[in-house]
Amino acid sequence: MPDVIYSLAGKRVYVAGHRGMVGSAIVRRLESEGCEILTVAHAEVDLRRQDQVEAWMAKNRPDAVFLAAAKVGGILANDTYPADFLYDNLILEANVIHAAYEARVEKLMFLGSSCIYPKLADQPIVEDALLTGSLEPTNEWYAIAKIAGLKLCAAYRKQHGKDFISAMPTNLYGPGDNFDLASSHVMPALIRKAHEAKVNGDKEIRIWGTGTPKREFLHVDDCADACVYLMKTYSAESHVNVGSGKDISILELAQLVAEVIGFEGDITRDLTKPDGTPRKLMSADKLRRLGWSPKIGLKEGIADAYHSFLNGHYLKRHIEAAE
Repeated sequence: MPDVIYSLAGKRVYVAGHRGMVGSAIVRRLESEGCEILTVAHAEVDLRRQDQVEAWMAKNRPDAVFLAAAKVGGILANDTYPADFLYDNLILEANVIHAAYEARVEKLMFLGSSCIYPKLADQPIVEDALLTGSLEPTNEWYAIAKIAGLKLCAAYRKQHGKDFISAMPTNLYGPGDNFDLASSHVMPALIRKAHEAKVNGDKEIRIWGTGTPKREFLHVDDCADACVYLMKTYSAESHVNVGSGKDISILELAQLVAEVIGFEGDITRDLTKPDGTPRKLMSADKLRRLGWSPKIGLKEGIADAYHSFLNGHYLKRHIEAAE
């Protein structure tokens, strides 16, 4: 492991978005760091309200911030509510980042998304591919907000010398995921579809599109571990991809999910639905050079996510991810 340049021990660490999947995983991971974890409910502080965010930050004075709060959703949600995804994410990240600067926060990590990259970027996607081509139209609103967030961190570093860094996770899944079929991502949607088909005795489950697009997945606990690792060992303007370095087709993923859950029916394709980006695999080379690699395999991770779903450990509404 590289030298620790920022120890979290004894620090007051604010996790924005602690009720979301990523934020709750970061909270779990921080419990072994010897720090004081700060969180605040949406009912007390609406991150879209600048006055509320600045007042809370000034009063509580965190030393470090993990900005994991976001309004998130899949293709359908992004395509249906473009204004919500752009405005809510822009405003909440700007509020938290500026308030952290005003409150003299020592270090901040902004969590982005792999959708920041061009739709047809060379694979695997390196960090330098940012802003080299057009975005995937079905989620460009969310992507633009996330690009603005990482650039805002870079701007505060350049103008004010703040140690604000950015990490770009790949597709995440695991405890605390959103299993609402109207707003979820592909992994939780497949898990829920396979479970309900098994319970109901259905003969098939249907996936969107051709099933040929390839996607990369990382268990959220691995993501949280990588984020804490980077917070302690990394300081630079450029963002870092956080991923597994491996991808799988949607059809193969559906087959693996069915195997883990025990659904023995057919998997059919709805060719009237969009595929989205043909392939999206981020390069993990930079993160590997920094000394971090994932520990949870895909099959093991799916089993853990399914166990969490059965135990009710998931979001009831996708908007809670912004709390």
